[in-house]
Amino acid sequence: MVKKLKKLYGKDAREFFNQVMVEQPLLPFLIPLGLFAWFVERWVVPFSNWVPLAAAVWATIQYGRFKRRIIVEDLNKRWKHLILNTTPTTPIEPCEWLNKLLTEVWPNYMEPKLSRRFQSTVERRLKNRKPKLIDKIELQEFSLGSCPPTFGDEGMRWITSGDQQVMSLGFDWNSHEMSVMFLAKLAKPLIGTCRIVINSIHIKGDLLLSPILDGEAILYSFESTPEVRIGVAFGSGGSQAIPGMELPGVSTWLVKLLTETIGKTMVEPRRLCFSLPAVDLRKQAVGGVLSVTVVSASNLCKNTANRQSSNGGTMSGTDNKVSQTFVEVEVGNLMRKTSTSKGLNPMWNSTFNMVLHGDTGIVKFLLYELDSGGVKFNYLTSCEIKVKYVHDGSTIFWAIGHNSGVVAKHPEHCGQEVGMVVPFEDIDGELTVSLVLKEWQFSDGSVTLSNSLSGGLQSSSDGSPKLQSITGRRLRVRVVEGRALTANSKSGKCDPYVKLQYGKALYRTKTLSHTVRPVWNDKFEFDEIAGGECLKIKCYNADIFGDESIGSARVNLEGLLEGASRDVWVPLEKVDSGEIRLEIEPIKNDHNNSMQSSSSKTGAGWIELVVIEARDLVAADLRGTSDPYVRVQYGNKKKRTKVIYKTLFPQWNQTFEFPETGEPLILHVKDHNAVLPTASIGHCTVEYSMLSSNQSADKWIPLQGVKSGEIHVKIERRVPVSDSEKKAALGTDPSGKGHKIATQMRDSLKKFTGLIDEGGDPEALSLAVTEMEGIQGEQEEYIEVLEREKAMLLHKIQELGSEIIRTTSGPPRTPY
Repeated sequence: MVKKLKKLYGKDAREFFNQVMVEQPLLPFLIPLGLFAWFVERWVVPFSNWVPLAAAVWATIQYGRFKRRIIVEDLNKRWKHLILNTTPTTPIEPCEWLNKLLTEVWPNYMEPKLSRRFQSTVERRLKNRKPKLIDKIELQEFSLGSCPPTFGDEGMRWITSGDQQVMSLGFDWNSHEMSVMFLAKLAKPLIGTCRIVINSIHIKGDLLLSPILDGEAILYSFESTPEVRIGVAFGSGGSQAIPGMELPGVSTWLVKLLTETIGKTMVEPRRLCFSLPAVDLRKQAVGGVLSVTVVSASNLCKNTANRQSSNGGTMSGTDNKVSQTFVEVEVGNLMRKTSTSKGLNPMWNSTFNMVLHGDTGIVKFLLYELDSGGVKFNYLTSCEIKVKYVHDGSTIFWAIGHNSGVVAKHPEHCGQEVGMVVPFEDIDGELTVSLVLKEWQFSDGSVTLSNSLSGGLQSSSDGSPKLQSITGRRLRVRVVEGRALTANSKSGKCDPYVKLQYGKALYRTKTLSHTVRPVWNDKFEFDEIAGGECLKIKCYNADIFGDESIGSARVNLEGLLEGASRDVWVPLEKVDSGEIRLEIEPIKNDHNNSMQSSSSKTGAGWIELVVIEARDLVAADLRGTSDPYVRVQYGNKKKRTKVIYKTLFPQWNQTFEFPETGEPLILHVKDHNAVLPTASIGHCTVEYSMLSSNQSADKWIPLQGVKSGEIHVKIERRVPVSDSEKKAALGTDPSGKGHKIATQMRDSLKKFTGLIDEGGDPEALSLAVTEMEGIQGEQEEYIEVLEREKAMLLHKIQELGSEIIRTTSGPPRTPY
């Protein structure tokens, strides 16, 4: 029994061992290895001594492999960096990731931001450029749509050009979802308005990006003029609009405007700048004052190619010597000239103060050469320097350098002088200039002054500049004086006066005789206008044969703070010299006073002028007589009397009425001509401010600007005191009067048409035109009556509303 059990267990042990050997094939090797280890442990060396030694050897081997891998990776990075910096062109790399990222951030971030920026640029361009069919155009809507541009369809790469590194990548923008809407007022002979909508755009080209100033800014431009296409739709513009139709030339004008804008600003070698400031002060610059010193030029040498002369033709020759030269500096419409200097290395050292409108500007330097006689001058070449405000309070100047390189300077503070050497474009030679940005003006009223240590922010007296509300304020402008004005080239005389225009308000100073340094000290007040409206200045030299323009300028009035006045010398544009000194001060217009004054002006008060007669007028015709009439101007409203033929003592006896606004009342006496333009035979201003209510004045007023002549007028400030007087003043049957005027106008048009069909006697046609002008004057008077009646009704409604509010806002009654 025992033997059977032993045999059974031995068999099971062998089967188990065989199964283990199948499942663990390494077991035959492990058993001898374990016996060898037991032998070493028992008879030679214990495990506690040689196992740490083996572990140390293994760790040393692994550390060596790790260090070798780190060294290889570092060498590969250095090699790639060396290749990137030394190879002129890197391999093309894909940039699908950039387009994917742009798709995600375009709708909610980039599109609104770029739309606002491009909208302001388009509005500035539209003020200066519009087709002949359009009299006025206004931007109503601007949206770039949800489709972003695509960058680098074929990849991007770095290109080394001299010391400058440039990244080149393709640009393709094909959007059919944009919406840019314009409202256009059509010019004559078309009448009405229409809407112009840009609904698609296609721009394709190669874009170049170049970092400058150690990465503080990036210049960007197209390598060549890109391909531009836009889709334009036309629609009606309201009740007085023409039907939706295509206006000829408008699509071509828009494409040309966009192409020229891109070509003049961001096609090589001209570049735009995108700054990368470390700090953002969050200020919007609206203007600045830049001091430009034209120091000298060096190595001037004319090319043998044709060059343009002062009379518009071209001159050619092989003489490459330059005799007498001067430089004309341009910033927008502001131009200044240096003195002349001789030689190939002329020295000028002429300094000018130039005005910047906005946060960017272009300073152009045009080089001219005087001929041997010193009479004519020839244009040689030019160069330009661009200026940009950086949001950390600094300024960037950049220009085209040698071999299409870049010359850039970055003064950190206003008042810091920088020198630049800029090569000319068409000839050999360089221009050395010195630039000082004296101040930046901001939309919140603060100014960055040049004598400050930290950017020089000056604000309101409480130290916290705030953007003042522009509603309910007035601007007081004092034209103080002028200096270095341009005199007449023939007579040498200068009788200057200044016209100021702000919105629709127009004023002028008195005329001073025989001076180029006039002192006016004339004050004017304007209602402040929203939207960045500029004050326009025009300076004239009075002359009997026609006033001569001697310069103009624009003054930005944004950010004016109450209680602080701005004293500025404004350089005149489109002339060689001349500056006007202005003192500008915003004043608060009290709400109650404004309501009272508006109610007194529009509710009931008006000016009644009777043009009675004139005497001793100047003879404007060859026969020794005149055909005089009077044009009455009150603010923006103009009316005229009938024409009295062949007399120097005319009698008109015509009455005109104007709602009183406090503006000057000016009379212009003119000589009527059927063919030739009308000639002025004097003017005068009728004073009425000293009259009390319902007081009249009858007076003879001498005419100015002529040797003789007086005009007899009667002026009265009328203020009705009762509703019956107001109704009597407005007329009892306005609807019948309107029907009568319409009938007279139709009859006059029929008569005028009949005269034209019969051959048209000039005298008869002139009489017909005068009759129509008289009817038009009656129509304007009738419209004035209706407007005055409307104003009185609105005033009554306002008084009624105030009474209702007063009665309903009292304490509640206690019931008994």
